[in-house]
Amino acid sequence: MEPLVKTRDLCVRFGAQEVLQGVNATFRSGEISFLIGPSGAGKTTFLRAINRLNEEFPDCVTTGQVGLRLEEGWVNVYDRAVDTATLRRRAAMVFQTPNVLPFSIRKNIALPLRLTQGLAADAIAERVEEALQQAELFDEVKHRMDEPALNLSGGQQQRLCLARALALRPNVLLLDEPTASLDFRATRKIEALLRHLSERYAIIAVSHSLGQTSRLADRCLVFNEGRIREEISGEQLHDAGMLRRLADELF
Repeated sequence: MEPLVKTRDLCVRFGAQEVLQGVNATFRSGEISFLIGPSGAGKTTFLRAINRLNEEFPDCVTTGQVGLRLEEGWVNVYDRAVDTATLRRRAAMVFQTPNVLPFSIRKNIALPLRLTQGLAADAIAERVEEALQQAELFDEVKHRMDEPALNLSGGQQQRLCLARALALRPNVLLLDEPTASLDFRATRKIEALLRHLSERYAIIAVSHSLGQTSRLADRCLVFNEGRIREEISGEQLHDAGMLRRLADELF
């Protein structure tokens, strides 16, 4: 598996508060990496540093490097020559609460494609269906594509958000607690989908669920006080003693 993302001495500060302190990590294609740790440990800040979403906060200062391997080679995403809109298509993020647009199911995917990539109508239609198929949602919505997306269930809305990200044909998927707002059945459906998607993408996910982490992670990085304190393999996460230790120490 080839590296797709590398961070070196990554530090993030909001005003006087240092949230990340010299984080070094590598993420590979075909791999699901989970970020775990107590609230405030820096997990979501790290995720948002990969595609520069932290810059939406005016008091944020980031130092160090984040490298992203694209078809044309490695780029430092904090190079000012890197276009953030393009970056956020290549490192696409899905949030814990489904953020569907107040439009139809079809338009939720088609509109970003039209605005960001200027695709023709036939190319957009092809991308929409392809993304819905990848998100395993197409068969459920193919006869109601022009209905409001808000009519979908919570789990369907989250898969629609995944489809919207996948339609951009990213290199990396960034997931911030993607099942936190879902019930058990919807959560398991999303988990099965992520395992399938991991064959094609590098997936980096934040979770507060050790159960979910043990079911899905090829590896996990344990964050605490803005640093990676430990790296644990997927095999180690199947050990009950390891899970008890992590639960006692982190949650």
